[in-house]
Amino acid sequence: MKYEISITKTTEPKAKPADESKLGFGKVFTDHMFLMEYNTEKGWHDARIVPFDYLPIHPASTVLHYGAEIFEGMKAYRTQNGDISLFRPMENIRRLNNSADRLCLPKIDEEGCLDILKTIVALEKDWVPHEEGTSLYIRPFMFGNDPHLGVHAVHNATFVVICSPVGAYYPEGLAPTKIAIESEDVRAVRGGTGYAKCGGNYAASLRAGQKAEDRGYTQVLWLDGVERKYIEEVGSMNVMFKINGTIVTPALTGSVLPGITRKSCVEMLRSWGYPVEERLLSVDELIAAAADGTLEEAWGTGTAAVVSPIGHLSYDNKEYTVSDDKIGSLTQKLYDALTGIQWGKVEDTYHWCEFVCKG
Repeated sequence: MKYEISITKTTEPKAKPADESKLGFGKVFTDHMFLMEYNTEKGWHDARIVPFDYLPIHPASTVLHYGAEIFEGMKAYRTQNGDISLFRPMENIRRLNNSADRLCLPKIDEEGCLDILKTIVALEKDWVPHEEGTSLYIRPFMFGNDPHLGVHAVHNATFVVICSPVGAYYPEGLAPTKIAIESEDVRAVRGGTGYAKCGGNYAASLRAGQKAEDRGYTQVLWLDGVERKYIEEVGSMNVMFKINGTIVTPALTGSVLPGITRKSCVEMLRSWGYPVEERLLSVDELIAAAADGTLEEAWGTGTAAVVSPIGHLSYDNKEYTVSDDKIGSLTQKLYDALTGIQWGKVEDTYHWCEFVCKG
């Protein structure tokens, strides 16, 4: 089904960024946003695109007191032939609905959600930046909006989509990052919300992230929340390691986010003939590989950064250098292949891109 979307255009359009090389990430927002409401009587209704503005919210709103909130991160790309496209948007939509199910929020019709995303991106197409390495970041999010206190399943919800022209997520760009393995705090546990993309998971990561940043590290590498011995994910990304010729990535056991970029990398690597193992990987095995040199490359994967090489790992007050603190050849190949498809530089033989409109 498609939702009937009303469009109210802004009468005060903002100036586009003059220097796209200085966009940063999530600092500039487009002229419009999408809103839609839900209640148990009407279902989803009042779908509309309106001028970008603050959201009115009741002080007792469910999201403020009980964290009933989910979100997604995706991008629109301006390709070399002038098209604007999305990368595997149905994967994000399905993950959004999986997150909604976990947090007792209402699901959205898949085709209807895709139409929403295409409609707002087409309206904001002039905000899709042109410079290499840039894109239009799209943030769909949903929150419980019951105007009274009490812990219960959500009866009222709001769905919003905002957009932001962005450059590199990490200031380092493709320079290798420094990662600290966290042994005290945990991000999530099996049976919890680790596989859902919800704000609480990220709030739980902030303390360890700040401590790592204070020590000069970009992100933390999480261990599992039960045995504190198995590698899970890096801050805002999934993680992969090339160990003695084999690519190893933590299995999706319920406490790891099922990343779309992770899935794309696994599928791409296997199509290239690389052995890929999705399994439990202990920190002891990883550190042993780092110490004896069989850890050949390490990288994070995610929508925001695409692929981010890891040059240093810190654990138990010791630091290990990976790939001579340089981007590895396979990491570079993955980045070039993924961004080549996303920006239309190479043929999309996997059929991952979804056309939106002419730029």
